[in-house]
Amino acid sequence: MDQTTEITDMAHKKGQGSTKNGRDSNPQYRGVKLYGGESAKPGAIIIRQCGTRFKPGFGVRIGKDDTLYSVSTGKVVFQKNGRVHVDPYEEDVARPQWLREYRAAHAS
Repeated sequence: MDQTTEITDMAHKKGQGSTKNGRDSNPQYRGVKLYGGESAKPGAIIIRQCGTRFKPGFGVRIGKDDTLYSVSTGKVVFQKNGRVHVDPYEEDVARPQWLREYRAAHAS
């Protein structure tokens, strides 16, 4: 019997197949940036959020992407109803009655 060996060329590099994966989006970095009692300057971002889980209060405005930011210098105050306020450091600034009471109760 005649045994012949047939030689075939083998690829020495594996071909790359295509994939449907491999994409990812950048993170949004949402969440609370300044907590209650921390100091806020004008323009400081207090909360980055989706929707209006937290709502702007005294000294706070809301951006078009629902970001809450400070418009005055002061201390960040969170209420249980979801409102976020900035209590100004200056004594002579007009503020709501409940914020005056809160300030008197938490004076240190």
